[in-house]
Amino acid sequence: MVRPSHPGNVGAAARAIKTMGFSDLRLVAPKQADVAGHPEAHALASGATDVLAQARIVPTLTDALESATLSFAMTARPRVIGPPACDIREAARLSVEHLRQHPDHGGVAIVLGTERAGLENDDVTACQYTCHIPANPEYSSLNVAQALQLSAWELRYALLDAAQAPLIPTTDGKVLAGDLPAAIDSVHALLRHLEQALVAIRFLDPAHPKKLVQRMHRLLNRAMLSMDEVDMLRGMCTAMIKTAEQAEPGALQRALEQMQAALRSRGG
Repeated sequence: MVRPSHPGNVGAAARAIKTMGFSDLRLVAPKQADVAGHPEAHALASGATDVLAQARIVPTLTDALESATLSFAMTARPRVIGPPACDIREAARLSVEHLRQHPDHGGVAIVLGTERAGLENDDVTACQYTCHIPANPEYSSLNVAQALQLSAWELRYALLDAAQAPLIPTTDGKVLAGDLPAAIDSVHALLRHLEQALVAIRFLDPAHPKKLVQRMHRLLNRAMLSMDEVDMLRGMCTAMIKTAEQAEPGALQRALEQMQAALRSRGG
C-alpha cells in the first residue's frame, strides 16, 4: 500500500489478505508512522492483528518491491504510457505461472495507491503490469481495502485451482446420525401418518383417493429422505392432526374410520 492515510483501511487490508491466506503487508511512507498500531487499524483488522504487527513500513516503493520478481500496479484509470495492462483475473493467472516457473525465487506484489488519488505515474512505471478490476465504468472507484480483497481473492482462487485443492469446506467424511438415510419402514410409517393428517384436514377423501396416495408414496421414495427429515415431516403431520382436532373434535377418529372403510371397500 503506497502512502496510505487512513488507519482503518490499513487494518481492513490486513484482514483482507489474511482471509485469503496471505500475510506479507508492506506500507510505503504511510501518513502516520505508527499506523499499524493505531486503534482504528486494530479495530478493522478484526483478528488479523498478527498481519499488522509484522507489516513492513518502508520509505519508497522501490524498497517495498525489493524481493518481488513480478508486480502489478492496481489502477482504475487507463494509462496511455506505462506497462502493459491486464485485468485482475489475468494477473492471477500470470502470477501462478510465474511462481510455477520460479518456485524458489519468485515473488508477486500487488501495489495499491492512496485512498484519494491512487498511484502516481512513477509508481505505475515501477511495476511490470498495470492491473484493472472490471468494475462499473460509470463508478469504478473502489475502496483500497476492497480492491485488495478482490485481488487477494483472485490470487487465492488461481493458486488453489492450479494446485487442484478443494474450493469449499469439507467435513472430512463426518455425517450426523440424523442425516443418514431413513429406513424403508420409517418412510412407510410416515406415509400412513401423512394419510391420516390429510384426511383429518379433509384434503384427502379416503373413499375417493384417486392417485394421491400413490403419488405421495412415489414422491417420498424419490426424495431419499433422511432420518431427521422423516421425523420433521411426522411432526408436521402431528401438528396438522392436532389442529384439525381442535377445530373439529373427533376428526382423527373419523379419519381412521374412513380410511379403514375405504381399505375394506378396496379389499385391503
